[in-house]
Amino acid sequence: MTFQRILTYALNSVTKKTVQVLFLAVGLVMTGHAILTPMLMVIIMLTGDLLGMSLTTDNVRPSPMPNTWRIGELTFAGVFMGVAELVFCTTMLAIARFRLGLGIEALRTTAFVAIVFGNQATTYANRERLRLWSSRPSLWLIGSSVADVLIASALAACGIGMTPMPVWAVGGTLGAAAVFALLVDFAKVPVFNRLKIA
Repeated sequence: MTFQRILTYALNSVTKKTVQVLFLAVGLVMTGHAILTPMLMVIIMLTGDLLGMSLTTDNVRPSPMPNTWRIGELTFAGVFMGVAELVFCTTMLAIARFRLGLGIEALRTTAFVAIVFGNQATTYANRERLRLWSSRPSLWLIGSSVADVLIASALAACGIGMTPMPVWAVGGTLGAAAVFALLVDFAKVPVFNRLKIA
């Protein structure tokens, strides 16, 4: 069971690295500016590490067969999940930029919230090889998720370290992330099965 926790942690790490690096590039192309300030990146790293470490306490089921490290397949699965999250984050940024006409400072807040909430969605999809509701997450994982969402929402709504974002926009982004979690969950099952991520 320890192997399953390590596998999830590794899968989640690849996912986060993929989306964060590519999203910085997409944001630069879309806006002509760095989409995240150093302060926002530090906050994302701190809250993301809290969530990532709580995965080591998660409820897992034993492997159906002897465990082996399939690094290529694991990396591909992580990149797949990262690209899916990139699509979510880019969509949120594009709506804010082209539909709402927000300036760069407001776009940075949007990017911050999209990454934090998108990370939550992919974390819950990554932790379960079947549907995300197939097993109950640990209390530590749930607690860290609640703390992560509350901290990010409060910072964004109050404008601490960033331009304030309306509460309705924060809530809307969180709702969009919940829909994204369900969509990516349906997409990931056949991919994980084909790659034998068990």
